[in-house]
Amino acid sequence: MTKITNDQGLPWKRVWVTGAGRGIGAALTRLFCEEGLTVYASSRTQQDLDVLQQKLSQYPGTMIPVPLDICNKENINSLIESWKKENNFPELVILNAGTHDPFPAQEFSAERCEQLFDINLMGTIKCLEPVLKHYMAHNRGHIAVMASVAGYRGLPTAAAYGASKAALIHLCEALKLDLLGTDVKLQVINPGFVRTPLTDKNTFAMPDLMEPEDAAMAIIKGLLKDRFEIAFPARFVRILKLLRLLPYNCYFRLVRRITGAQ
Repeated sequence: MTKITNDQGLPWKRVWVTGAGRGIGAALTRLFCEEGLTVYASSRTQQDLDVLQQKLSQYPGTMIPVPLDICNKENINSLIESWKKENNFPELVILNAGTHDPFPAQEFSAERCEQLFDINLMGTIKCLEPVLKHYMAHNRGHIAVMASVAGYRGLPTAAAYGASKAALIHLCEALKLDLLGTDVKLQVINPGFVRTPLTDKNTFAMPDLMEPEDAAMAIIKGLLKDRFEIAFPARFVRILKLLRLLPYNCYFRLVRRITGAQ
């Protein structure tokens, strides 16, 4: 992976990345370790963290595996309190953990929706609450929340996933307004299609599919800027933002053509 900084390095010493076991989270963890940072890498699966830690042992940074279920508020709060006690709270938190369960209207399930919302939305909120409180109390800190361009408008088989990501975008927009005038930086990350175990579940064509390493690079570059939204790839994002302006009859027809949805 190509280094993206000059000799001064990145502006953080410690970073917390949720959902770090695979995909974008693992690629971000690798990049941060390559740049010499201490990375608290959390995932529900200990095995994924062990494999990743072994791969990253060659880099100057330090990966600290943190097995964590983001739906367990007690475990999250214990982790936060340990950082406070040891005075090593991360300066940057990337709430990346999430899941994807694609299903069409014919298989619509309240239970499956609830399970997805519990992880993507409420799991993120449970992590966000104590981090936000700590940063606001000290008037400093940097938070990035992983949403998706799927939150812009509805996409095939993504009723639950897209709704959870739309909720995260809305959440961050509102919090951003509340944080104006403070030194707490909040950004939302809206990737397009990235090749991960989650997108492997999709059965339709995925335009401008990116590799996790490229997505991680785009995220780091975005974190170093002052823009609220980090969205990529540029061409696909532009198309989807234009689609938001179309009336429904045109939108549904174009999305069906783009994705090949039946």
